[in-house]
Amino acid sequence: MTTARPVTELHFETHDGVSLFYRHWPAAGTPRGAVVMFHRGHEHSGRIAHLADELNLADFDFFAWDARGHGHSPGVRGYSPSFGTSVRDVQTFVEHIRDTYGIALADMAVLAQSVGAVLVSTWAHDYAPQVRCLVLASPAFKVKLYVPLARPGLALMEKLRGNFFVNSYVKARFLTHDPARQASYDSDPLIARAISVNILLGLYSAAERVVADAQAITLPTQLLISGADWVVHHKPQHQFFERLGSTVKEKHVLDGFYHDTLGEKDRQLATDKARDFILRQFASPPQRIGLLHADLHGATRDESDALARPLPALSPRGLYWAAYRASMRLGGRLSEGVALGHRTGFDSGSTLDYVYRNTPTGAGPVGRAIDRNYLDAIGWRGIRQRKRHLEELLRLALARLYTEGQPLRVLDIAAGHGRYVLEALSEAPRRPESILLRDFSDINVRDGGALIREKGLEAIARFEKGDAFDRASVAAVWPKPTIGIVSGLYELFPDNSMVRRSLAGMADAMEPGGMLLYTGQPWHPQLELIARALTSHRSGQAWVMRRRSQAEMDQLVDEAGFDKIEQRIDEWGIFTVSMARRRNP
Repeated sequence: MTTARPVTELHFETHDGVSLFYRHWPAAGTPRGAVVMFHRGHEHSGRIAHLADELNLADFDFFAWDARGHGHSPGVRGYSPSFGTSVRDVQTFVEHIRDTYGIALADMAVLAQSVGAVLVSTWAHDYAPQVRCLVLASPAFKVKLYVPLARPGLALMEKLRGNFFVNSYVKARFLTHDPARQASYDSDPLIARAISVNILLGLYSAAERVVADAQAITLPTQLLISGADWVVHHKPQHQFFERLGSTVKEKHVLDGFYHDTLGEKDRQLATDKARDFILRQFASPPQRIGLLHADLHGATRDESDALARPLPALSPRGLYWAAYRASMRLGGRLSEGVALGHRTGFDSGSTLDYVYRNTPTGAGPVGRAIDRNYLDAIGWRGIRQRKRHLEELLRLALARLYTEGQPLRVLDIAAGHGRYVLEALSEAPRRPESILLRDFSDINVRDGGALIREKGLEAIARFEKGDAFDRASVAAVWPKPTIGIVSGLYELFPDNSMVRRSLAGMADAMEPGGMLLYTGQPWHPQLELIARALTSHRSGQAWVMRRRSQAEMDQLVDEAGFDKIEQRIDEWGIFTVSMARRRNP
């Protein structure tokens, strides 16, 4: 008879100061690695505690949390401020394990079920963590709501009445064939049967994005699918698997299993497969797919090539986008923002500065209404959130370097008008001793210089013309920066060789220990609209973007000599801002 492993009950503090509960089962002897587990929706870590024994991995530490609003963790039951907040909680939990127990991410296997598996899939997509492998059981990529038009109805109700809660219809007998598991579910006082509608809708949105772009996940992944699942649809699970970017992936359909895959009556069929997969991944050093040449071949290259191809003029799509461009020209007669985009490019520094200001301007009430609608586009909302994240990480970098006794010298190699940098620094508790802003556009240099004077920063800041892709030019800047910034630039250029030159120049310019802030765009829901209807600052040509997965962007930064230490991402998964430290050459 198996003896239950000893367990300790602890708490960790999340990014927003909430203290979440978790369990830790220490390894017997020196740990070989760790298995980090994430429970189903409505449940808690106690419901998966049996896996610490049943997986029979005695030389691994085991960890499992209670998600916020679940189990012993605080908060309204079934509620989180947003799905993205809970995804970031995953990142915070893993960082806590790394820093507290000295377990590298590369020595962690992550096992998750149902809603937990969607959280982990989204985290793997958005944060590109370098864990050893993923085991995903019955991921809830599409919950069976059974009521026609339930999802749009819930979205409308949320808009009209604000957030509310939906009670789960799921009965224990539809989760598992195991009578003991059924009884424990029905009697468990910690089960949260309600779920906040903002989380339910956020779950759907994140799942659709991750399934559509699963190629961005390159971690070794095992997918366990319950063959008789009453709770979630199978099709998105199979689509996710087919699109996965990993070269090490396997899928197992468990005939007759209900949704609680790892709590089924015959769950040894599942746990044996999970155990075998984890051990195989730990039998050799971590293998990573190289993405430095993803600009030459791969899913995002194919995507951008397709967007760059002109549509037949008389095809339905060709006619649609021609009409859309005509409406944009008409809108430009009334909306100042649209007109500015046509004049300078929708990706120009001038347009971004206008989007940052977020003040609708146009000809009369109609023009201002059109401009408000333009400024509220999902991409521009993401841009403004990117600005806030960049300001947050810039202040964090300043604080860390100050604590370490380092000089505070800032360089931005493609600053646009520099508003995001200057506003962040003017409000920072500690101002840097020097700020050097550069840009290739004469307009940006002129207007950025005016903004420096407007902010009263002439004593420490200057703006000069410079090419962000000229390695020697970037490397030669003076004084040598301790904080380097490149924001919103690499997303505009598909060629990785250009990005590699630019990052090499930043590495040459910075001393070891300096901080690099860089942005990425792993996802965008309006890529075709942008390519078919908007123009770039580069000679008015179509604005066709090639997305870079976060894993690809991080590999480019790593190659240049930087170690990523922080990341932020907006709720829609569009823009990331990361901070990396220059390591010793």
